[in-house]
Amino acid sequence: MATQTLNLDVVSAEDKLFSGVVQTVQVTGSEGELGIYPGHAPLLTKIKPGMVRYVSEAGDEELLYVAGGVLEVQPGHVIVLADVAVRGDELDLQEAEAAKKRAEEAIADSGSDVTYAEAIAELSRALAQIDIIRKLKR
Repeated sequence: MATQTLNLDVVSAEDKLFSGVVQTVQVTGSEGELGIYPGHAPLLTKIKPGMVRYVSEAGDEELLYVAGGVLEVQPGHVIVLADVAVRGDELDLQEAEAAKKRAEEAIADSGSDVTYAEAIAELSRALAQIDIIRKLKR
């Protein structure tokens, strides 16, 4: 009989945010949303700025924000190596909305010191944070 849980490690350059046993993991991959369940095939993929959602062994749902990175899935083990990772409840809505506004202004201002690609990346990160904050408020 296959195991009904996975070991999950979420690590950033600064910190190990989570290490434990979970039922499921959901990540924003480079090609879309990925749902990882026990028995998932091995996988290595880039992840985009967005949410890492996991359901603990006890059934509690947790949300983390990651600003991109790599996801590795091995039998019974999932590793998220994030560029930056923050617990969802530590995100600041006002700060994320201010970052969104700055990015939108940089996109609109062709004379800005910020390149278009940098502004788009900043906008993507801000929108992902806002999305996580809104999901937590539900």
